[in-house]
Amino acid sequence: MSGNEAADDSSESSDSPPIDNDVFTYDGGRVDPGESANIRYGISETYLGDPVRIPVTIINGKHSGPTVFLSAAAHGDELNGIEVVREVAHDWDHSDLHGTLVCLPVMNVPGFLAQERYLPIYDRDLNRSFPGREGSTSARRMAHRIFTNFIEPCDLGIDFHTSTRGRTNMLHARANMDDPSAARVASAFSSHVIIAGQGPSGTLRREATDAGIPTVTIEMGEAHRFQRRLIDRALTGVASVFAEFGLHPGAAVHWPGWRTVIDSDDEKTWLRADAGGIVDMKHGRGSLVEEGDVICTITNPFKEMDDIVTVEAPFTGLIVGVLENPVVYPGNPLCHLVGLSPDTRTALENERTGTGTESQSQLRM
Repeated sequence: MSGNEAADDSSESSDSPPIDNDVFTYDGGRVDPGESANIRYGISETYLGDPVRIPVTIINGKHSGPTVFLSAAAHGDELNGIEVVREVAHDWDHSDLHGTLVCLPVMNVPGFLAQERYLPIYDRDLNRSFPGREGSTSARRMAHRIFTNFIEPCDLGIDFHTSTRGRTNMLHARANMDDPSAARVASAFSSHVIIAGQGPSGTLRREATDAGIPTVTIEMGEAHRFQRRLIDRALTGVASVFAEFGLHPGAAVHWPGWRTVIDSDDEKTWLRADAGGIVDMKHGRGSLVEEGDVICTITNPFKEMDDIVTVEAPFTGLIVGVLENPVVYPGNPLCHLVGLSPDTRTALENERTGTGTESQSQLRM
């Protein structure tokens, strides 16, 4: 397939240490050690036969080390991760990089252009189409081009997401914690919350991890916007992973202060609406709630007292994800609640007491 364009940016110095890294190759090009390239890589074609191209930045350090991919916008309206990947690729100093970075800020270009979650081609979900397959659906063909060229050559990866529209998530990691390598990546990212699990079939993190490329998902915020505090917190997590795996020698791995790993269905639940109506949410993303606390109320347009539905917390825990669109049908999700051990709860409460207000702590998460 034609339509791939690359711009190389390389520099050499006779005083530099010897180059001992490998060439990074993809179908149609290569990036030598000590070089970087901004590529528009063709993964499909439009109805007019024009190429659909995704932006890729490859930074190949002079010194050997792991090859790491950072990816975002597998869902086209999830924007926070785009800025994380762009800043790592273009604003950070990688002059002493040990290894290679493969930065994919917008994987779902058709969805991004339409500002839609799914591919606007039969409404397919790119993040249920990995590792993809030649000769299959349009989504699987796109996934195959991305996976074989830019995921399979890597040693580990971080895939950035946000909640779907109408909801928001505190920053947290999702990883197969039964896989020691994936657990190492998740722990190094230094989020307060890690939700354990393989992930659904076809997701990038599951398929990459199953292929021997330990990958974590980072959930952060909401669709259709940049949220600077979350972006900055995610950048801290990326720097921590780079330190853990030696990409930036001498850098320190970040400890978040407290952490909980949710690895049982008994420790998490989605609270769902049992009635349709207008929601008055009492708590926000990152709030600590006690068993029996009122999470929200649901009323009809007349606020008739007899029809008010009150939703209470079934156990003491942390609100990881919460509704922002204040209207629901029966069965719609209201919030994602996870449990905390007594020690973790104490650490969280101490942190929030030390920082002043709960709202400030929520903004950081």
